[in-house]
Amino acid sequence: MEKFEHGGNIYSKAPVGGKWLDFSANINPLGLAPEVGQVIADNIAGIIHYPDPAARQVKQAVSAFYGLEQEQLVLGNGAAELFYLFLQVIRPQRIGLPVPSFSDYQRAAEAVGAELVYAKLSAEADFQVDFARLRRDFSAVDCVFFGNPNNPTGQLLTRAQREEFMAFAESKGIWTVVDESFLDFLPTDSEYSVRALTGQYEHLFVVRSLTKFFAMPGLRLGFASGHPELVGRLERAKDVWNVNSLAQAAGVAALGLKAYHKRSREFVQQEKDWLYKRLGAIRGLRPIPPSVNFIMVNVEDTGLTSSELTAQMRQQGILVRDCANYTGLEGRQYIRVAVRTRGENEQMLKALEAIV
Repeated sequence: MEKFEHGGNIYSKAPVGGKWLDFSANINPLGLAPEVGQVIADNIAGIIHYPDPAARQVKQAVSAFYGLEQEQLVLGNGAAELFYLFLQVIRPQRIGLPVPSFSDYQRAAEAVGAELVYAKLSAEADFQVDFARLRRDFSAVDCVFFGNPNNPTGQLLTRAQREEFMAFAESKGIWTVVDESFLDFLPTDSEYSVRALTGQYEHLFVVRSLTKFFAMPGLRLGFASGHPELVGRLERAKDVWNVNSLAQAAGVAALGLKAYHKRSREFVQQEKDWLYKRLGAIRGLRPIPPSVNFIMVNVEDTGLTSSELTAQMRQQGILVRDCANYTGLEGRQYIRVAVRTRGENEQMLKALEAIV
């Protein structure tokens, strides 16, 4: 695999039925809410105008929904843009990464020429974070990235666990970047999110995606919360029109759909548990207990490498995420699968059973 290759490419030709069944992208299985689709259609004519550079309506909606002051917010063309923007502005020299983790943290770090300091999470401990060890390993870095839950492992850390490390980092002037892009899938994130602490910690930057939970990754929309002084620096450095008008309109609409939010969370919580049990019942598969809408699976006992298994699934028209190119998983055999609808999940399980 290429170093920073993500999941399967749905734009390549599918071998079965002309269409891929994509388990490699972790998107809300309920799909785009019809109300959001209608808002997008209703606003098509407006693309003859430049988008609002201040993104006032969507920023107001984000502020109200997530309980943040607007001066704490910066919007992005997806969450990923905000990692790059932050690093381009702050320019840390040494960045600490617990691995495995989302590959764009590493890619963004390399884009600014930063030295990477890795802390390898233990597979035998299901990739749980050891903060005592991290305080030692990262004592001389300028910045640390965390995913909560971590992608691809799915491990969650509580706010109390995070805050202990953030206090350490703040005392040393170390920037802490926390990616909370999947927390919306939880019934409540109050025990886990640290977004509200950005007014307290000057060196804390919390990023959130608005496209995974609302199933609109093609539009690209995310936000980050930070200390107002940091947010001002980022606003001055970013593209003026980085969030397009359709993404702004869709974001406002999506945040207001409380019934859709509730239905999505309930569905994912039930289906992930069912899928985890079914995966564990297949010979040779050892899934890690999931927290949100994806599951990482150890496939070493199947006798196949993750790349071989992924290739055979592709022949069935099913894309799963081969984790072979994640830093920290060298020599280990893992795949990651998204939680989709029951019928789709059953189809994927049937293919796995036939292969292993």
